[in-house]
Amino acid sequence: MTRPAGRRGIPGAAAVHHVAYTVPDLGQAVEFFTEVIGAELAYTLDSVQDTEGDWMTRKLDVDAAATARVAMLRLGPVTNLELFEYTAPGQRRQLPRNSDWGGCHLAIHVEDVDVAAAYLRAQPGVRVLGSPETIADGPIEGDRWVYFVTPWGMQMELINLPGGMPYEQQTKVRLYQPDDGWSDYRGVS
Repeated sequence: MTRPAGRRGIPGAAAVHHVAYTVPDLGQAVEFFTEVIGAELAYTLDSVQDTEGDWMTRKLDVDAAATARVAMLRLGPVTNLELFEYTAPGQRRQLPRNSDWGGCHLAIHVEDVDVAAAYLRAQPGVRVLGSPETIADGPIEGDRWVYFVTPWGMQMELINLPGGMPYEQQTKVRLYQPDDGWSDYRGVS
């Protein structure tokens, strides 16, 4: 496949297929994402391990003795989420903070950040970091957001970034905006 003239990047790239996170307990994470967040479980792999002596190192850049359990989930219309639970010699068992190299978070667009934050505050082990805020100026003025932390310490964000943001007046690039919600949840009980 050839790349159109003037186009940069990976030839033939069509979409982001999935994002992946390593979690300390796959069962706990799958339950959290399906029961609390509203994901759908696509499949699990109970044992990924090296059968060639160095496969795990060559293919995944982990210790050759590492083993993994894997789950693939679907979050809404466009996001696939892969979760790994590794057992490996020398494994670091601390999640990075947002400010650390490799720090990350997963942001979920919601219709109402305040309602979603109240729902999460009622979930066992979930910690909402402060109160929702609205960006007052700049390229994403009007964005309402709040971070939260899962029971095992993964950082996530609730966000409502309405269409017609100020940045749109400076570029043709548009961030993905969902048309409909993907959760059946309609209120805090």
